[in-house]
Amino acid sequence: MGLANYCIRRARVAFEATGIFLLFLLTICGQSPLRAQTTPTKTELQTRIPGLLGRGLIARQPYEPITARQRLLWTFHSTMGRESLVAGVFSAGIGTAENDPAEFGPSWPGFGKRYGIRLSGIATQNVLEASLGSIWGEDPRYERLPGSPFRARVWNVIKLTFIARYRDGGYGPALARLGGISGSNILSDGWRARSETDGVDTAFRVLLGLLGRMSSNAFVEFWPNVRKHIGLRAEQPP
Repeated sequence: MGLANYCIRRARVAFEATGIFLLFLLTICGQSPLRAQTTPTKTELQTRIPGLLGRGLIARQPYEPITARQRLLWTFHSTMGRESLVAGVFSAGIGTAENDPAEFGPSWPGFGKRYGIRLSGIATQNVLEASLGSIWGEDPRYERLPGSPFRARVWNVIKLTFIARYRDGGYGPALARLGGISGSNILSDGWRARSETDGVDTAFRVLLGLLGRMSSNAFVEFWPNVRKHIGLRAEQPP
């Protein structure tokens, strides 16, 4: 019962921190002005990816491998970009309100510690993913499917959490991503509160890391449509 209660408590915080945001975003994007986009644009040459990993996934060709400069920019933006920093405020705020972990206390200093730990973990994760990916050519970037059916775009969000492009243009398991998420959470046990450093908690944070990447993919996929829907000017990615 102790383990079950522990998992339930962690799951509640996790879904408060990421699930609500993801549901809100997908709900907005599911409105009729966005569902009307059911046909891919002709200016995008698209092919179906064969094989089990790529089944049902649409890819745009030709593919241009990520450069060293682009990999560096991706690492910086994924760590210090506005979306990441705002997500950190939201996550640290939930943790402070829940007083989780209890060692930090429900105070502003506790909020600062939670925010700092989350930021250092994200930085370590992104550096590991970019570094490991550069060895075997794994591309960490997310590929949008503008103009595709809503269901296909949601499926794209989910699948590109677990698979990635390689320098030959094909798809494969996102090993660098999994290594970055797992490695950063293991390393962060060295500076986290003692109550967060057992094996169950570390494994659960790895799961949350994958959920966080999925919500990040959803943001990249749908936010340009949301901006257009609410009358904001779109921004160009770095």
